[in-house]
Amino acid sequence: MKKAIYWLMGERAGRTIVGTWNWLWGIPVEQGGKVAVAVAEESLHSMQQSVQKLAEAVAMQVGSYEKAKKKYEEKAQELKQAEQQAALAQRAGNQEAARLAMSRVIQIEQLLPQLEAQVKQAEQYVNASKEKLNRERMKLEAYKTDMQNMKDLAEINEALGAIAKVNNEFDIGSARSQFETAKNAVQGRNLRQNALAELSENPAEKLQADLEQMTADDEINRRLQMLNDSNPKQLPQ
Repeated sequence: MKKAIYWLMGERAGRTIVGTWNWLWGIPVEQGGKVAVAVAEESLHSMQQSVQKLAEAVAMQVGSYEKAKKKYEEKAQELKQAEQQAALAQRAGNQEAARLAMSRVIQIEQLLPQLEAQVKQAEQYVNASKEKLNRERMKLEAYKTDMQNMKDLAEINEALGAIAKVNNEFDIGSARSQFETAKNAVQGRNLRQNALAELSENPAEKLQADLEQMTADDEINRRLQMLNDSNPKQLPQ
């Protein structure tokens, strides 16, 4: 199954999918290996996308807030202008114009508190969103650092694995131990063979062989002595 996923999705994406499945099913991700790094990279990429979307949403909030704030300021300025118009019309004796301008003043005065409250609420939302964005950005930077540390640790794990492999392939201590074991086995076999030979030998036969050898030695010595006795001794001149 794993090979099929690698073939269809590619090695990197396949490792990520397999690692994610393992995580979902409670199977531990390979400790310090390439699968763990691939899963972490994919997760970091997802976090980056989420932070980017959050930044875009905050930017929209800021735009809406600035628009509402500008509208409030315009209404506040419109109130001042209406008050001025009402005053000018009153001094000019134009009661109808004065009343119309004052009517606008009253309408704007009724609207401004609502606009002010909305602007303040929007400002609170924007500030909270900015703080959240800053926190997420800080977390993301921390995860980036962890990601680099994870990569470095994975490389160290691979290097240590290579070192361990070399040590296992060229384990002189193990070879020395095997040699000593073989040596002891040979020596032990020799001792066993000697003991077996001694145990398998018939004592009576050995005694008989020794007697025969002694008799043969005596006969040889006797014959040699006879030869010496049969040779005439030369007198000194």
